[in-house]
Amino acid sequence: MSTGSHSSAPLTPAKIVQEVRDLPAAPKVLPKLRRLLGDDNSSLDEIVGLIRIEPGIAARLLQVSNSAIYSKGERCSSVDEAVGRVGFQGVYDMVMHAVAAQVLVRPLTTYNLESDTLWRYSVVGGLAAEMLATETGESRETGYTLGLLHQIGMVAIDGWALRNEPTLGLACRPFPKEYTGSERALLGFTNADVGALLLQRWEFPPEMVEAIRCQYAPLDAGPSKRLACLLYAAKWVRSVVCLPQGEEIPEVDPACLEPLGLDLARLQALAEDVRARAAEMQDLMEIDR
Repeated sequence: MSTGSHSSAPLTPAKIVQEVRDLPAAPKVLPKLRRLLGDDNSSLDEIVGLIRIEPGIAARLLQVSNSAIYSKGERCSSVDEAVGRVGFQGVYDMVMHAVAAQVLVRPLTTYNLESDTLWRYSVVGGLAAEMLATETGESRETGYTLGLLHQIGMVAIDGWALRNEPTLGLACRPFPKEYTGSERALLGFTNADVGALLLQRWEFPPEMVEAIRCQYAPLDAGPSKRLACLLYAAKWVRSVVCLPQGEEIPEVDPACLEPLGLDLARLQALAEDVRARAAEMQDLMEIDR
């Protein structure tokens, strides 16, 4: 193995996923919830029942619903009340936020990322993909989910490395390559490969799995090319919004915007909208996670 392990078996994305021990199964709720929310015949009881399967999600849903953004001074004490308060439209976003709080609030030592940085990149990525989905006629729930979970493979790799290769360090380059050069050199694959397998294990739709897998090469995504290009564009927006002061704005490949019917000027305008939306959501992001 390229990382120097004594094991004779080569390291693979599947092995990383098999060894994941500390990622909750909560994301598995999301595809089922998305189907329920998209079905006009779904009942409130069905949606509440699904949320209750994961106590951590239910608790987080209640916490967020009692925040200043949603409560208007009145507290609720049940999942039924929380769902009724925000309506079906807001439930998916709140559950996504709960899942992200469980999965993405952690430092990634292998990637030299603090937990707040990972959290902000994930949330801003979700907002960017959601706005792009609305702009381009894709499902906003699909976009938000892809943007929020686009780094989930990094979380799994970091967990594996801390147990097996604690001295492993992966270097970052600017968008769009990011950590892929270092990952391929030291692991033989990228976080996108691992992230796609995780979404597959959690029973996400194949087109979302492929969009995650091809996020660094969206034009290679076949039938999922448009969704992969949407994620690529969202990651550019995320990079611009989260860019440290003084650093150069990364370039974007116009060919990856063509399937979306967008150009750089429109993408830059969307980046400013995302920046404003991210600022509005700051109170929500600062809720004790």
